[in-house]
Amino acid sequence: MIKFVMICYRKPGTTRAEFQDYWLNQHAPLFGKFADVFGTKRYVQCHTLDSPMNDAIRASRGMAGACDGVAEVWFESEEQLMAAMSSPEGQEVGATLTADENNFIDHARSSAFIAVEHEL
Repeated sequence: MIKFVMICYRKPGTTRAEFQDYWLNQHAPLFGKFADVFGTKRYVQCHTLDSPMNDAIRASRGMAGACDGVAEVWFESEEQLMAAMSSPEGQEVGATLTADENNFIDHARSSAFIAVEHEL
């Protein structure tokens, strides 16, 4: 099992609340309509909190400002994900999802990668 992880930052001029509302109530249902195309096993959104605790955690480690959320999407394997994304249907769905992400995500500041999880 692998995960596609995306560290998300909101578009300039958008509040964290607006970003998280759109992500949860607009983008998530759209993604859900197409999850089978990619063979998605699980999709989780982690919404960061505007909390003094988060500020203190970052300050204690000399870290930069907080992202607005983290998406985690599980897949059976890297090969399965690549095959799904390479198919004509997968490419069409990928373009649709990216176009919607452009409504709320600052892609230039955000980051994405695939990873394997180790539960300890």
